[in-house]
Amino acid sequence: MTSEHIDVRQHILDTAKPIILGKGFSAVGLTEILSAAAVPKGSFYHYFKSKEAFGEALLEDYFANYCQRLDEIFNVQGSNAGERMLAYWGSWLETQSCDDRDGQCLTVKLAAEVSDLSESMRGSLVRGTQQLLARIAQCLSEGEQDGSIPHFASTEQTALHLYEIWLGATLLTKIRRDRSALESAMLSTKSILGVSPS
Repeated sequence: MTSEHIDVRQHILDTAKPIILGKGFSAVGLTEILSAAAVPKGSFYHYFKSKEAFGEALLEDYFANYCQRLDEIFNVQGSNAGERMLAYWGSWLETQSCDDRDGQCLTVKLAAEVSDLSESMRGSLVRGTQQLLARIAQCLSEGEQDGSIPHFASTEQTALHLYEIWLGATLLTKIRRDRSALESAMLSTKSILGVSPS
């Protein structure tokens, strides 16, 4: 692929993300995305084989960027793993309780919608969440080693449990239109991590 090809492809993905975060995947047509991106409709299939392949690429791009942000949080120097873990969940609370679509969770928005419609997109969601869970489990393991987090029977299971709490809380936040579920998730997280509520 040429750099121009990659740039246009990335521009389509970047333009589509906030639109799909607002309306969902099925409700957004290619014409709307390409019009917003100022890309000729006929050229879409030069970059993506189908709308489903586009959806898969959108999720892969989302998870790649998300993992990069997560790595930045989890690799901050001068803080212990427990502090880094709380910084991550604190960031989640702030981004998912505001109206800024750019920071919203694409997993929450699309999981229920596309998992029954597209096996390839469901696969992207599985792979992406596995990457996140591995990073959370690694940070928990580092916290066990530096003494900032208690020992767990399984850091992988604890990571999954925490992620499930926060995904559920984010869904409830959408339903309730307030941040109470996320605040409750933070209290539960602090309890699991052995941190006194502030």
